[in-house]
This record gives sequence, C-alpha cells and structure tokens, in this order.
Amino acid sequence: MKIGELAKQAGTSTETIRYYEQVGLLPKAVRSESNYRVYAAAHLERMIFIRHCRSLDMTLDEIRILLHFKASPDENCCGVNRLLDEHIGHVARRIAELQELELQLRELRQRCPDDRQAQHCGILVGLSQASASAPVLTSHIAGVHAGTASSNSP
Repeated sequence: MKIGELAKQAGTSTETIRYYEQVGLLPKAVRSESNYRVYAAAHLERMIFIRHCRSLDMTLDEIRILLHFKASPDENCCGVNRLLDEHIGHVARRIAELQELELQLRELRQRCPDDRQAQHCGILVGLSQASASAPVLTSHIAGVHAGTASSNSP
C-alpha cells in the first residue's frame, strides 16, 4: 500500500508516518519503480501499536523500548513491567499537577465573579501577582514527562 492508504488505515497523517520512519520507529518502506513508498501489513501493525502507545501518553523513547521487547519475544519482560510502572508514576504525578492547576484556576476565577472593566479585573491582577511569586507548573502540556528528552512529537 502507498503512504496515504497506510495513513488512512492507521488513523494518522502521512507526515507522522514519515516522521516515525525518520526517527527509526517505523522501518523504511521499499520504493516502487516510480519512487513511491510501498508499505506492507507489518508497517500497519506497527503503526497501530505505536498509535495505541501514544494514546496511552507514552513517549517515543518508551515506545522504542517496547518495540525492542516486541521484536525479542524470548527476552524476559521485566523491562516492560518496569517501564509501565514508571509510566504509571508519571501519570499519577501528572494527575496531582493537574489537580493543583485546577485549584489555582478556580481561585483565580473567584477573584472576578462579575463583569468589570479589564483594569479592575481580579483575574488579571491575580495573574500579575502570581507571575512574580507563585510556582509555575512546567509540564502542563499533554505527554510531557520530566526527565525525557524531546520525545513527544507526533
């Protein structure tokens, strides 16, 4: 199949497929005589695996490790268990951060319960004060795990 068909069946974009090839998560496709990429069923199976991992908010580095184990069926899977345990820890920390973020946002919202001129808006005043004193949550973007290198692209 060509890249467009693979993208359609895998539920992703052609750019994502090219990116996964570039970073080594997806094996390079063979080229046809007319230089089109030609993908096999194995590419689709791997793309579905990757997409499922991404839907669980796993980083590309984590997926790379899982793919290693998937390609080594006789290897002990304690590394898979350890990876998932660490990922569960990331998720738990992220939930705690999001709960703290929700509290901060609710407190800000209470500072301006009605319509006012922007110059008297309690939310804007609170944001100005907080910018100098309050801790800033640094991982409020979905998929970001502390301690992982830029591994959260498509």
